[in-house]
Amino acid sequence: MELFYAYKVEAGFAYLDAEESGHCVRVLRHRAGDSVEVIDGGGSLLHCVLSDDSPREAVARVVSEEAGWGAHPYHLTMAVCPTKNIDRYEWFVEKATELGVDEFVPVIGDHSERRVVRVDRLQKIAVSAAKQSLKGAVPAVSDVVSVSSFIAGGAGKGLVPPQEKSIIKLIAYCSDDVQARGSIVDILAEISSAAGKGQVRTPEKGVRYLHSPSAERPRTSARITVLIGPEGDFSQEEVKAALDAGFVPVHLGPSRLRTETAALTAVEAVYLALGCNNQAYESNK
Repeated sequence: MELFYAYKVEAGFAYLDAEESGHCVRVLRHRAGDSVEVIDGGGSLLHCVLSDDSPREAVARVVSEEAGWGAHPYHLTMAVCPTKNIDRYEWFVEKATELGVDEFVPVIGDHSERRVVRVDRLQKIAVSAAKQSLKGAVPAVSDVVSVSSFIAGGAGKGLVPPQEKSIIKLIAYCSDDVQARGSIVDILAEISSAAGKGQVRTPEKGVRYLHSPSAERPRTSARITVLIGPEGDFSQEEVKAALDAGFVPVHLGPSRLRTETAALTAVEAVYLALGCNNQAYESNK
């Protein structure tokens, strides 16, 4: 499925930037009158007809719209310290977008070795990953802030009203020195149960279970923030500040994980607990 990203949707028309236009017109050789599929970055898939095939700024007329296309039933903010090797951080943004994240916040901790991040590059990676994974929404990438500022609430793009933002706040770190940590799996299971989710049946031997596209997908208003530290972990002062601000301390299992692995593990834990496992399944037996 060919997908293009519109940097602007206005008065029934979707506008592609130079990079998207060049790919659409020069590489894929689309011409005015062709049907094209466009995501608006806000969650919708737009079924369009190309009206202007300029390779600098192609314009498509919107014929119909599918809202909430490829959406997940929760709001997830990942506040993660950039890695010393930026390639690892960019890999995390790409893979996490594929699973389902609403906002990335690069945060700088007391032990961070990298303090400069190209937010514009991370945003481009998120756009590409959203198209690849068939999502209408592109995660926002916030400006870089300190861990202390983020904990105090002075970060993010305001995608959620301040009174509702970060209702469930988790901080993952490497020791129980400040306070004993709980399993992120157990905590997310409690959230799932509280939200009244259905359970996926255990497959019987010799029976294939198929996702039922006709089944109504359960929704939840769960809003989750996960805070992940740098290679040297959070300082004890940062952990104490987070706990004072209402963050719940969690661990991600017995293995010692790199920053980007820990961050992606947290994203996948949310995805499996509140997204994938909460869809209805039926047997083809």
